[in-house]
Amino acid sequence: MLELHSVHKRFGGLRAVDDVSFSVPAGVIKAIIGPNGAGKTTLFNLIAGNLPPTSGTIRFQGQEIQGKQPHQIARLGMSRTFQNIKLFHSMTALESVMVGRHARTKAGFISGMFHLPASRQEEKEIREHSMELLELLEIAEYADVEATSLAFGQQRAVEMARALAAEPKLLLLDEPAAGLNIYETAEVGRLITRIRDMGITVLLVEHDMSLVMDISDEIVVLSFGSKIAEDEPTAIQQNPEVIKIYLGEDEEDELTV
Repeated sequence: MLELHSVHKRFGGLRAVDDVSFSVPAGVIKAIIGPNGAGKTTLFNLIAGNLPPTSGTIRFQGQEIQGKQPHQIARLGMSRTFQNIKLFHSMTALESVMVGRHARTKAGFISGMFHLPASRQEEKEIREHSMELLELLEIAEYADVEATSLAFGQQRAVEMARALAAEPKLLLLDEPAAGLNIYETAEVGRLITRIRDMGITVLLVEHDMSLVMDISDEIVVLSFGSKIAEDEPTAIQQNPEVIKIYLGEDEEDELTV
């Protein structure tokens, strides 16, 4: 689904991402973890097209995407959420999800401007599909509520539904548990697993180790911009290099979560 080969990103003399390579098979949940400043969000921005790599290759379904704009990558079948929730004020939860369908609309500007039958039919289908996503993520009862007035966990679900509205094959989640309490985090974990079970591949950056270990099929660990480990969760918990960067010394015990 996704392949990174020798990806570098430099900001002047700072190596934010340094020779990172890994792949994401279709149908898995893969997590990227590491301490603050490890380069996780920069790497996400390289994949999503928000930043161009200094060098290296990024392939999505076999097609090179480095240097493409975010909207071009989105049309290929990749959606993302952000660490800081980005919802429009004065929009309901349903309207917020409908916005995410923009990349797949076909009726055209003229049809929309004059509200022609093709445009009306497409809007009806978008509304129905968006309601289905709200139901899938168990927030349909809030469809007509202003999205930014919802509880933080519900806003996360709206943002995820909006990303799913574009029918992605790969969903990028940037710290989906940020700001959530224990209950909300567990709910988000359950929703992410459900999304994976729908056949959508998930790549996430996350600091909550309990969530990562519970839902991930594979984990990549970054430190100072470099990949230091890539394995299944149980192996990552016992990896001496990973334990060292999290605990500050080389312990024999597992990384606790």
